[in-house]
Amino acid sequence: MRLKAIVCEVLAREFYLCASRSKNVVDIELMAKALHDEPEALREELQRKILSVPESVYDAIVLGYGLCSNGTAGLRAGKIPLVIPRAHDCITLFLGSKERYEEEFSRQPGTYYYTPGWIERRGERTERKTQQVKSQFEEWVEKFGEDNARYLLEVLGGWVGRYTRAAYIDTGLGDKEEFVRRAQAVAQERGWNFEELPGDLSLIQRLLDGEWSEEDFVVVPPGKVLVARPDRGILEASGDE
Repeated sequence: MRLKAIVCEVLAREFYLCASRSKNVVDIELMAKALHDEPEALREELQRKILSVPESVYDAIVLGYGLCSNGTAGLRAGKIPLVIPRAHDCITLFLGSKERYEEEFSRQPGTYYYTPGWIERRGERTERKTQQVKSQFEEWVEKFGEDNARYLLEVLGGWVGRYTRAAYIDTGLGDKEEFVRRAQAVAQERGWNFEELPGDLSLIQRLLDGEWSEEDFVVVPPGKVLVARPDRGILEASGDE
């Protein structure tokens, strides 16, 4: 088979490695990580990419995504099948299965995950976000005074308190020493525990090898729609949006 893989850039290293091992011909196109910030924009961009894939060239389109905050729910297959892992987000792809993801979530629900791609491709977004926060803080200082501005900043940053562990998923790729150092530094700064978890690329490999078991993948036939079913396998194909 010849497959078109449309993949979030945080999975770039892992997908290129698995593609090199696949028996199929796999052409990979990376999508910006920042699209995750706006699920509707992610859906629109993915749909545009899906419909632009030539049916005469490819046998199927595979997505390097999960449900991703409903960003993939509502996608419609064009004239060739669309395949996606049954996953809430990309962490499942790094861990190898939705069952292992659920096991980790049950064991330590307050976990912020780090991966090679997430760390090395966050610079531009982090710099932009830092500048936005700085500008917002300065605006609040002018309007409400410095004490009130600091209080607002603490309230808006309250998401940090929902986490207790930073977990680095080691897929064996990239500069591990540097990636671990950076993840540990964030954990220390925020008062989180740190743990290193072994990655598992078997789910990605099976996606690119065309081994699409119903248990782990959804195959959306031409013209059908991908819908969210959190209580029934996370995702499924449907005839209606």
